[in-house]
Amino acid sequence: MSVSPLSLVISVRVLPGRRDAFVAGISRHAATSVREEPGCLRFDVTADAADPDLFWVCEVFADESALAAHRASAHFAAWQREKALSVVPGSQVDRHGPLVVSAS
Repeated sequence: MSVSPLSLVISVRVLPGRRDAFVAGISRHAATSVREEPGCLRFDVTADAADPDLFWVCEVFADESALAAHRASAHFAAWQREKALSVVPGSQVDRHGPLVVSAS
């Protein structure tokens, strides 16, 4: 039996005036994750059309081990420190589960 890729969807609210810093930081983090982690298959960030401070982050990992490796990486730790300066405390909500459908 094969293992399904793991999808992670995160919603997060950015502090007023910190949108540009958040976008710059998560852009670097996303690019590094996809480039340096073979198990990070996708990393997308979507902004809410009606609320410029609300974002959804959609990541796809090969499996739970790939997600664990992502969370153990130095660049993830650096992003967590940087993110803390831009995100409303307690606003992040993470959901994950097996990826069911992916089409492009």
